[in-house]
Amino acid sequence: MTRRSRQQDSDEARKLSPTAPRESARSGAARKGPDGHRANRLLAALQADDFQALEPFLEFERFSAGTVLYEPGDAIAYNYFPHDCMISLVAVLRDGGSAEVATFGREGVVGFASSLVSHEAFGRYVIQVPGTASRLPVERLRRAAEASPSLQQLLRSYIEALLAQTFQSVACNAVHDVEARCCRWILSTQDRVGQDDLALTHEFLAEMLGVQRSTVSIALRALQTSSLIAQHRGMITVLNRSGLQASACECYGRIRRSFERLLPQTNERS
Repeated sequence: MTRRSRQQDSDEARKLSPTAPRESARSGAARKGPDGHRANRLLAALQADDFQALEPFLEFERFSAGTVLYEPGDAIAYNYFPHDCMISLVAVLRDGGSAEVATFGREGVVGFASSLVSHEAFGRYVIQVPGTASRLPVERLRRAAEASPSLQQLLRSYIEALLAQTFQSVACNAVHDVEARCCRWILSTQDRVGQDDLALTHEFLAEMLGVQRSTVSIALRALQTSSLIAQHRGMITVLNRSGLQASACECYGRIRRSFERLLPQTNERS
């Protein structure tokens, strides 16, 4: 597990206050894409009445990589529905070590599970891949779910899929080698952002996998030598998706099948 010397990073990117976002941590107001808020597949899967109840309160946001939405223990004031960005939930340890616990993309929502119980962030929620998302006050989503059995069931199915992902990721991090985990992680990122060019650095990937940067560099070099990916400064390009799938551990397929089974209405192929 890597030691994070992120005190400076925390001071620079610190976090978006749920009640008063810092402009320095944002890339500016997001422009609506062709699908609007429905670029998020969970929002796109809502029944018309449910979406109409939420739409007036949804706001577009654009985030840069490294922006922290919540730190451990922060009050959850907003839920975030990613469009083309990717958000990680990271466990932060006392000694500065960290490891990714869960990831969120256009298939889901950030912060809803936390808001149901303690109303506090489980860990650090950080923007892993830059892009846009829809923001919604937690209370609005909770009230809408209480009033709509269909919305309530959709969110329950999502939470179950998220728990399945987390369970599988814990097992993966414990028993599978770094190269196979890199393949899983790259594939999962591609699924969530919907493009071949992924804005990822070795340092950030190492932090998410809980290993040394040099270990990630060796693994990625092997994948590039096999013509599965190409590397550029701060960028990884997927060249051979089927080859990555063959090299990934079983966890990638298991997590994807869980989402397909529990949330078939959100499962459009990238």
